[in-house]
Amino acid sequence: MKKAIVFVDANNWYHNVKNFFFEPGKVDITKVANLLCAAKGYELSQIRWYASTPSIDDGEEAYYKHMSFLEHLEKKGIKVITRKLQRLSNKETAEKRKHTIDNLDLCQHCRPIVESVFLDVANLKKKEKGIDVWVATDIIKYSVIESKCDVCILISGDADFVPALELVKSRKKEILSAMVPFGYSSELRSKFPFFILRKETLVKCLRDYKEAKEQKEI
Repeated sequence: MKKAIVFVDANNWYHNVKNFFFEPGKVDITKVANLLCAAKGYELSQIRWYASTPSIDDGEEAYYKHMSFLEHLEKKGIKVITRKLQRLSNKETAEKRKHTIDNLDLCQHCRPIVESVFLDVANLKKKEKGIDVWVATDIIKYSVIESKCDVCILISGDADFVPALELVKSRKKEILSAMVPFGYSSELRSKFPFFILRKETLVKCLRDYKEAKEQKEI
């Protein structure tokens, strides 16, 4: 049986799942990883969770909640890799706002309305430092250099990973990407095998899904 390592781009996962369905923290990522491996007949070797961490200066409640969640993942045997968020400069913030709004493909009437309410989006003032690069580097490291897996499963919809995945594929390693329909790069899906995580699938991966089902049956 082929061994698979699951690489989770946590920021991409969080925002896409939140915009698509519900609170991402309610989804058990181990259930998602096991589901993907079972569907393809892979042996799950490891789950690696790459995330940015907020500053305590941005609010103690949010900070400790996030750190508690990461501790919960580690207790489940997930390898957690973190980097601190860095603030964007005013120029970077303006460019990111413009890029985000441009991607919405708005008409000339809707664009001014969206721009007017889009000026204070907190997430635009921050950026991850090195998370994507770290994920890509580790994908190459664990699959090609150290040959610790036969399959790389990337949970992300970000097309920035395409070059790294192409290199891994050229070394005869298997690739599988997975994400909810929202924010899932068409380039990723066109170049590599993919798995779309639909709502009915995520429901089965909720932390309390099993317990709720058993209570209903009783």
